[in-house]
Amino acid sequence: MTETRTERAPHDPARERLFAAFDAMPLVAILRGLPPVDALPVGQALVDAGFRIIEVPLNSPDPLESIRQLSTAFPDQVVGAGTVLDPEQVREIAQAGGRLIVMPHADTAVIRAAKAQGLACTPGVATPTEAFAALAAGADALKLFPAELVRPAAMRAMRAILPRGLRLVPVGGITPDTLAEHRTAGADGFGLGSALYRPGDGAEAVAGKARAFVQALRATGWSTA
Repeated sequence: MTETRTERAPHDPARERLFAAFDAMPLVAILRGLPPVDALPVGQALVDAGFRIIEVPLNSPDPLESIRQLSTAFPDQVVGAGTVLDPEQVREIAQAGGRLIVMPHADTAVIRAAKAQGLACTPGVATPTEAFAALAAGADALKLFPAELVRPAAMRAMRAILPRGLRLVPVGGITPDTLAEHRTAGADGFGLGSALYRPGDGAEAVAGKARAFVQALRATGWSTA
């Protein structure tokens, strides 16, 4: 059996917290454009639907304030930042209560900065070269991005050569209708963007879309049991 990175680093609290949340519900809410005024009602709708991981991209209005509100109100969830491009941003995210760094790319300096701050990190990769470099730098899971480019067939090929047990999370264009084909190809979870939340969406609209994604996931046979 191929040794996994979790087996090599069993005492990483940030990684263990992320994996526990991920195993309970492998859907990541990406709230790009979320204003702080909507953070708590939208966050509550997601928590009520069973979501455990919430990401606020840094190109949102006052993202650190939204992260601060969400991490305070929902301490049992893993709240973090997306679109993190600079290692200097990591400390600010940690100070706001963020526990997760998500990136569109595989900058090893950002990965190392996240781990130095005691945070989990999921960088974006599109090739095996990027994937192995990210893992060597300490990545906890890998975001396959954009999923419109890394199609299920490509993900299946990457799955065959990446460490067993590694969490692969496609992001980009995932909808309830396309979730099953990615799951069959080896996806462990999904990052959900505009199909789950668009700026201006209220809590009721997000709740309905969140439930649709959970139902689609369960239809693939996923279970916490």
